[in-house]
Amino acid sequence: MAKTLGYLVTWTTYGTWLQGDKRGYAKDGRILNPDANIKATNLRNLQKQPVSLTTIQKQIVNQAIAVKAEQLGRNLLAIAVCQNHIHLVVAYNGTPIEYSVRHYKNAALVALRKYGLVGRVWSSGFDKRFCFDQKSLQKRIDYVNDHNK
Repeated sequence: MAKTLGYLVTWTTYGTWLQGDKRGYAKDGRILNPDANIKATNLRNLQKQPVSLTTIQKQIVNQAIAVKAEQLGRNLLAIAVCQNHIHLVVAYNGTPIEYSVRHYKNAALVALRKYGLVGRVWSSGFDKRFCFDQKSLQKRIDYVNDHNK
């Protein structure tokens, strides 16, 4: 079995990329096709308005995640904080990915709370893509960095 070199992690802000979305969506590691009925049901079930990060909020999230990665001793290879989702490429370190993502989401949430944002910010869960060779790792780093252009 190939050694894991790193992983791409993606999570969304609350209510902005629902199951059934026209762009497709990920569930249990699989990319699924759009389904307007599923999306409509999910929209009706939202408890509050979808969260869209402002430019300042994106900077706050970026900084909070970078600081938390350093505190955890993680090698953050690429980060893109977008209006409705976050992409991270992190070098493999042996720690369960769920542990690290929980810390990143919480650190960003705490930072946003200090800025005054209230209520739920992140959707549940996250998507993960493992990189088993240098080519796939670089491809994911480039993909994330392209979001910053």
